Amino acid sequence: MVNYFSSDFKLGILGGGQLGKMLLTETQKFDIYTCVLDAAKDAPCANICDEFHIGSLLDFDTVYNFGKQVNTLTIEIENVNVDALEKLEHEGINVYPSSKTIRIIQNKAKQKLFYVDHDIPTAEFSRFAYSDEIKTAINHESIHFPFVWKSAQFGYDGTGVKIVRTQADLDTLPNVECITEKLIPFKNELAVIVSRNVNGDLKTYPVVEMEFHPEANQVEYVICPARITEEVAIKAERIALQVAEAFKHVGLLAVELFLTENDAILVNEVAPRPHNSGHYSIEASYTSQFEQHIRAILNLPLGDTSSKVGGVMVNLVGDENYTGNVVYENMESILKMDGVTPHIYGKKVTKPFRKMGHVTIVHKDINEARKVAETVKNTIRVISSKETNNS
Repeated sequence: MVNYFSSDFKLGILGGGQLGKMLLTETQKFDIYTCVLDAAKDAPCANICDEFHIGSLLDFDTVYNFGKQVNTLTIEIENVNVDALEKLEHEGINVYPSSKTIRIIQNKAKQKLFYVDHDIPTAEFSRFAYSDEIKTAINHESIHFPFVWKSAQFGYDGTGVKIVRTQADLDTLPNVECITEKLIPFKNELAVIVSRNVNGDLKTYPVVEMEFHPEANQVEYVICPARITEEVAIKAERIALQVAEAFKHVGLLAVELFLTENDAILVNEVAPRPHNSGHYSIEASYTSQFEQHIRAILNLPLGDTSSKVGGVMVNLVGDENYTGNVVYENMESILKMDGVTPHIYGKKVTKPFRKMGHVTIVHKDINEARKVAETVKNTIRVISSKETNNS
């Protein structure tokens, strides 16, 4: 067995953002040597990894040359050069998740076709080389308003997704490869995080419930366990496992799901890495999602995914009226509350709706945790100094 701990083994991470930062907490715990690549010299990981490399994640040579210096390579963001990963795999570098998986997931059209090919339930969709072609489809009545438009590539954190209700909405879309999905009347958005190691051992975290910010289309609250029936939870876990098995995924796979009005479960999309819907696990689970990702990609035994206590996660995003050097207002007030733990990501500049941190609230009563989460959300503000106020 490879000695990963206090050794010359090198783990490479593509992406130096907050997910990478939280992964590094676990590698430091195990004393695993880490190399991180990111385009921004002040990325959250910059000062806490063993080696920090500056360069584009989308540039073939940059990713390839970085990957040649490590033993195992993983990601904290999907927008990376997959051709470089494929070449590294052929040359014997362990790349998890695989280039094949990332290539499918990077493109929402390919991702949806993958679900269809593997009998994984998902919303009805149409695929277009350019958004302009949607107008022809509407004229021929093959699709109808309202529908969900998604850019096939580079959609992230609420960007590249829009509900199209009218012709005027359609005219605002960029002319790119895209899909349209039937607008699903759903009761709930759920997520299941699946961990799978190189041996094929699988574990799921409890089903979580996600509440979204209506404007930013970002997750505002994550609630674990989800307030659903056991029957629905079992169905959601089964479908998430089916997705992970279909990809032969190694690492973490966050599977986002719709629960329809008649309790059907549909896969919305997946992320092949630690995910916003699993941040609660740092405080609430026996094994955090970040530790589990490290265990999975290094083919170590998977940890216990059960919860010690109920958890709710609140995203801290930049106030929509501020851009500039960040100020966290009323931090002392939330630190006085029992069971409240803030995580600040280390981004020095705030922008409207930019993810700047999160707060976990733990409580044995999940409904009580949700109430405290609302108080936290209404108390703390992510703003900037007065001079950079946009309003």
